[in-house]
Amino acid sequence: MHTHIVHAHPEPQSYNGALTRTAERALTRNGDTVTVTDLYRTGFDPVEGPRHYSSRTKPDAFAALAEQRHAWTGGTLPEDVAAEIGNLERADLVILQFPLWWHGPPAILKGWMDRVFVNGGLYTSTMRYDTGYFRGRRALVSVTTGAPRAAFVPGGRGGEFGTMLWPVHYSMHYMGFSVLPPFVSYGVQGHGFSYEEESVVAERLKGNLADWHQLLTTVDQAEPLWFPGWADWDADGGPLDRDKACGNAVAAGK
Repeated sequence: MHTHIVHAHPEPQSYNGALTRTAERALTRNGDTVTVTDLYRTGFDPVEGPRHYSSRTKPDAFAALAEQRHAWTGGTLPEDVAAEIGNLERADLVILQFPLWWHGPPAILKGWMDRVFVNGGLYTSTMRYDTGYFRGRRALVSVTTGAPRAAFVPGGRGGEFGTMLWPVHYSMHYMGFSVLPPFVSYGVQGHGFSYEEESVVAERLKGNLADWHQLLTTVDQAEPLWFPGWADWDADGGPLDRDKACGNAVAAGK
């Protein structure tokens, strides 16, 4: 199995960095191959715009989706985007590693999706969801947060975690990936605030790394989250069975 990790944290010695290094060790010891794109280290530009396109279909007005289709068809995709598409095409599993910032991923990871998920190439009006380009491959979100687990429940101070991860999960489903349950590292501190004694935090996070290592040794056995597909929608895109859709959506959020 080949895994590609998209790492989105600006500090190499952060706990996110430790999670990525742990994933590399766990997977390679299992006989798998691993590649990593460190978005901050490589200086990935997350802002889509005309400067990325050497050959324009509409030079006078920039339309991102039109230029992406044109570049895909003409073989003129930006080098960084083409390289990431190659990484994704080789991967059986894609891991997104990031901290929770403002109830979602860092902007650099969202921008990676904006630019790498190329319209007309990696998705079309019919090639998405369960007929998506990456069907048969899996995606796994590993996310860290500063607040403790108890805060991330409906009505809790941190908010409901499934809701905050839904846009990332659904975007990966949109591209055809089977999305595995997330691995959440709670209570990662180091930003000047403390909920626990430093020694307690260190011991807990050490155990958390061991759990992450263990999960990745059996990741091929994980059951994907449920998301709707084409057979679940009517002609307007609404659910054919609203009660079933709502129940399954709640389960997927957890």
